[in-house]
Amino acid sequence: MKTKLLRWSGGAILTAALALLALAGKTFTQGTSATDSRLGEPRHLDLTYSLPEYRSKEEWLARAERLRKQILVSAGLWPTPPKTPLNPVIFDKVERGDYTIEKIYFETYPGVYLSGNLYRPKAGQDKKLPAVLCPHGHWTYGRLENTPLNSGPARAISFARQGYVALSYDMVGYVDNVGISHKFADHNATAREALWGINLLGLQLWNSIRAADFLLSLPEVDPERLACTGESGGGTQTFLLTAVDDRVKVAAPVNMVSFIMQGGSLCENAPNLRIDTNNVEIAALAAPRPMMLVSATGDWTKNMLTSEHPAIRGIYRLFGAEDKVTAVQINAPHNYNQESREAVYGWFARWMLGRTETTPLKERTGGLPTLPELMVFFGRPRPTGELNEAQLTQFLIEQRRKQFEEALPNDAATLQSFKENFGEALKYSLLAEAPQPKDIIAGPSERTTSGGIVTNRQTLSRAGRGDKVQLTIQQKDNAEKTSPVLVLSAAEVLEGDAAAKAKRERDELIASLVQAGRTVATINCFPAHQHAQTKYKYFTTYNRTDAANRVQDILTAVAFLNQTGKLSVVGLDKAGTLALLARGFAPQLDRMIVDAAQFDSSSDEAFLNWLPIPGLRRAGDFTTAVAVAPLTPLTIHNTGGKFPTRQISELY
Repeated sequence: MKTKLLRWSGGAILTAALALLALAGKTFTQGTSATDSRLGEPRHLDLTYSLPEYRSKEEWLARAERLRKQILVSAGLWPTPPKTPLNPVIFDKVERGDYTIEKIYFETYPGVYLSGNLYRPKAGQDKKLPAVLCPHGHWTYGRLENTPLNSGPARAISFARQGYVALSYDMVGYVDNVGISHKFADHNATAREALWGINLLGLQLWNSIRAADFLLSLPEVDPERLACTGESGGGTQTFLLTAVDDRVKVAAPVNMVSFIMQGGSLCENAPNLRIDTNNVEIAALAAPRPMMLVSATGDWTKNMLTSEHPAIRGIYRLFGAEDKVTAVQINAPHNYNQESREAVYGWFARWMLGRTETTPLKERTGGLPTLPELMVFFGRPRPTGELNEAQLTQFLIEQRRKQFEEALPNDAATLQSFKENFGEALKYSLLAEAPQPKDIIAGPSERTTSGGIVTNRQTLSRAGRGDKVQLTIQQKDNAEKTSPVLVLSAAEVLEGDAAAKAKRERDELIASLVQAGRTVATINCFPAHQHAQTKYKYFTTYNRTDAANRVQDILTAVAFLNQTGKLSVVGLDKAGTLALLARGFAPQLDRMIVDAAQFDSSSDEAFLNWLPIPGLRRAGDFTTAVAVAPLTPLTIHNTGGKFPTRQISELY
């Protein structure tokens, strides 16, 4: 069938389109079953989680690929941002016996600087050396913390003495890295940055990726021997970096991998990050690379030896690599103390230095450098052209918009690339899927007849999900069976005159279609449930938004109704935009007609008011949804000149 796109800028509608553009049934009524699992207690950082059982390496590898994309999309790093020159500045070398310390800063984005210290051994410079990244946790003095519970300098010095090139670098907003604060892009306060995939976790993960780029650019560093270890929030950075960057060959996340606490800081809780997953599953993405899990009796890793480690070991078992994961527990409060560090030194030496055993290596004592010897900008001006938070946000939005526009497809090859990049970004921002018909559980049908109209009502669920979608199908009594029309409307969540108008148009269209002999389906999509966000911190890190749940409910209904491939979908009023997003994941539809409701697709505020889905704008929203779907007939009405019809027309 030849595909076509029809669109109106508003005002008049052709009679046929009007007939289809009223039918939105009962799309968002509050009558959704209370047994819908999504209306129960939301997921949050302090729930007790578990790891599903994976029965084969292939099953895990498929899951691992999805998880890596989910992490990267959550962090705003899919598609990968352009890597600009690091322009490293290395200075103020301090000679200290068998190692040296240097101050360093470099640009992870233009005008965004990562600072720290570079520790190098004096011996072994005639051969390639292993390297280790040393992120830190939320200690008062960051990478410079030096107490019995944790010493960043002692760790890096010990690595240098053992023959590693070690980079100890700052979290965002700590010590020398204060150009951007540790409250950057707080999605608990505003969601605008979240639309574009801009968040603190993403900035820190990008900094770690660029820190790896820097270490691997040093001529003395062996690219096959890069390790990472950090504690607390630095432990989160460690397992996230290891999960998405296979250049990290050995890892030791310290006192952070837990089923009972997922991380309480903004830098550990990006939107969408832990939807349907948790830190233990994310840490398991290191498999089959060597990993040591360090835990403490006095914090949330207290169950490591009996809970988290056995679960992760089960993943390594799928690779026949159980010897490459181990766990230790230190009788101490939350820490990266000397005993913990010595355990990591011994484990790393086995895999990085060719040592035959994995027993702890003793930390050599010695005086630590002074703060002036370590602080990068001590007595030195900060770099010129450094961006502040508002400038960084604007830069990232402009960079991401440009990356999207340059990727828009113009032939089959570029379409495939676009699908692999922005299509996947849209998929993992919505975290929605078109289920297989066999995976849909249809409840008993309740049949009633009134005025010659037969109405069937039943509940749809996805196997293993616990969600509930109320489906209503109407047709004339004794009418011939026809391919259905699914009608969507937001009448029940609109207010005032808008709600009354939407309900009237919906009911009129339903009546006209049924009288014309069509089979008409309507659904009750997910009701307003955002009040839960006010109770739970980092709500969107663990839970889909109402809008994303509504898109999923449309997809569930489409999968159930589209058995013959002749399903038509009509999206009325504000439900038109939801229908268009669902189109990107639905199987081939016969046709779709949507009311754009004069939605301003250039306005972040418009998205925040109706479609506050994290990463949606970063992924290209409506244009991407159309690009990745089969190009069957599509009518877009009532654009008001505010919708991306030019881009959509060019795709067709």
